[in-house]
Amino acid sequence: MPDIRLPDGSVRHYSQPVSVAQVAADIGAGLARAALAGKVDGKLVDTSYVIDRDAELAIVTERDPEGLEVIRHSTAHLLAYAVKELFPEAQVTIGPVIDNGFYYDFAYTRPFTPDDLAAIEKRMAELAKRDIPVTREVWPRDEAIKFFESQGEKYKAELIAAIPPGEEVSLYREGDFIDLCRGPHVPSTGKLKVFKLMRVAGAYWRGDSRNEMLQRIYGTAWAKKEDLDAYLHQLEEAEKRDHRRIGRQQDLFHQQDEAPGMVFWHPKGWTLWQTVEQYMRAVYQRSGYQEVRCPQILDVSLWKASGHWDNYHEHMFFTESEKRQYALKPMNCPGHVQIFKAGLHSYRELPIRYGEFGGCHRNEPSGALHGIMRVRAFTQDDGHVFCTPEQIAAEVTAFHRQALDVYADFGFTDIAVKIALRPEKRLGDDAVWDKAEAALRAALSACGVAWEELPGEGAFYGPKIEYHLKDAIGRAWQLGTMQVDFMMPQRLGAEYVDEHSQRQHPVMLHRAIVGSLERFIGILIEHHSGALPLWLAPVQAVVLNITDAHAAYATEVADALRRRGLRVQADLRNEKIGYKIREHTLQRVPYLLIVGERECADLSVAVRTRSGEDKGSRPLNEVVDALVAEATSRGRGPTEC
Repeated sequence: MPDIRLPDGSVRHYSQPVSVAQVAADIGAGLARAALAGKVDGKLVDTSYVIDRDAELAIVTERDPEGLEVIRHSTAHLLAYAVKELFPEAQVTIGPVIDNGFYYDFAYTRPFTPDDLAAIEKRMAELAKRDIPVTREVWPRDEAIKFFESQGEKYKAELIAAIPPGEEVSLYREGDFIDLCRGPHVPSTGKLKVFKLMRVAGAYWRGDSRNEMLQRIYGTAWAKKEDLDAYLHQLEEAEKRDHRRIGRQQDLFHQQDEAPGMVFWHPKGWTLWQTVEQYMRAVYQRSGYQEVRCPQILDVSLWKASGHWDNYHEHMFFTESEKRQYALKPMNCPGHVQIFKAGLHSYRELPIRYGEFGGCHRNEPSGALHGIMRVRAFTQDDGHVFCTPEQIAAEVTAFHRQALDVYADFGFTDIAVKIALRPEKRLGDDAVWDKAEAALRAALSACGVAWEELPGEGAFYGPKIEYHLKDAIGRAWQLGTMQVDFMMPQRLGAEYVDEHSQRQHPVMLHRAIVGSLERFIGILIEHHSGALPLWLAPVQAVVLNITDAHAAYATEVADALRRRGLRVQADLRNEKIGYKIREHTLQRVPYLLIVGERECADLSVAVRTRSGEDKGSRPLNEVVDALVAEATSRGRGPTEC
């Protein structure tokens, strides 16, 4: 009979099999009411799940991350239940959990309208209030197929038909609604109290553009109303900060149909780009990286040898010339191996560090493209370190310190570190992966860093450290990576001569701090809401004359600032000063320097910030020195590892 070990170490003894719900009730009435699911020996299960053996059990409530996932999964089913009640002819397909919510895809004869969404959400609330039990049933596969076919649910029948014959399928029933699902789900609809339907979008059945178009209803669900309110506020803030809108307002870049997933950089946008690139180039140089440049297209034989063909070719662009097939590079690493191989290296030369602002192309689905955040053509601050196994820890530690310094300069201080571990589809055996993963853990431990592990999310050639940065409104962005790769140097024949005059394959460390420059600039724009810090702003100051009589002095002021390396414009238009101030404030220019009769006489400028603060008239030399100091310091000190 089962002994149930709880998270606090206590053990409960039972003389017969017992359900998760019964254990929760034995612990206390409050926990029984709060229970959403259980975790038996690490596996998430319904509260109705019966334990018939010795096991470890954790009761899952809304306080647990798994609890929120169960709430969202169950709310997706509640959505489908409400749709079927209101629109019986609609067919349900799939409804998974996603970040911050869920969606469900439907086949229906006409588009769902905003009024439809309001009605569906209202019906969901009614069904939740009725506190309908949610129960799991196990059916024979063929019986389930016949049932859904009889209900006119051809998509569900097709999903079940893909299950091997003779197997049973898991269904969930709530009221008159039955759905195919592995679960688990909340014990009753009354547990679902805080949700909102967000929008409708198109989606192809099974994500294949050759299939019919369905309607995808997106929703969000939370444990508490204040969490929903905070999320909706975050969405409002995100809309205000949308880099696409700010990019148009500030004349930074544009995109058009003739170049899907690619960017046309305007002068001010390219100035911002170059500021980021030149900053990162200086980081390379300080860190001992040699900058290199590799071809944009390479024969597919190289991509087959590297492993990209088998693991990544569906995301690559191809071209042909003289009966040879080439690929536009999706990554820079195979090219850097070729540079390393061009000469014979001694162990005394290692580590060798190469860096490249390498242009890459990836065949992203059109539906996944998003402004400059998700594109098909992009440039990475890409680097590769060729080293010995003994040098991994020192290189990772140095990279970690370097990455934190860079992120602080750009205004990011809330950073989570994660290790993405071996994926199912990968190169190499478990022994190689054990060694690579252990090397990353040891390096982070040496640096005194706490980290989270992400099983199955590593690259196909090696595990990686990921840096997740939280922006000004609380969104997390994954940026930098440090990846340990024992495989690619071996596959591509990279070697060095060790201290015993034997040839060895180096370890290859793939590293990037900001990753895609396009995506990083989009993140910067949204993090700062377009009000970039002085050192990044494409235009750092504008000099404004009050009348034409002050134009010559305004030009002198602008020239003085430019001579000190500042990016300055002079607005000498015959417009009212209030109009010019408003226009450049809307453009989020950090400083407006206004000159009139008094300033011409005193060799001073009246300083106004983009926030509207009037700092009064100050000597020109003092203002120039202050702006240079602010741009140079970036407002911070060094970060220690």
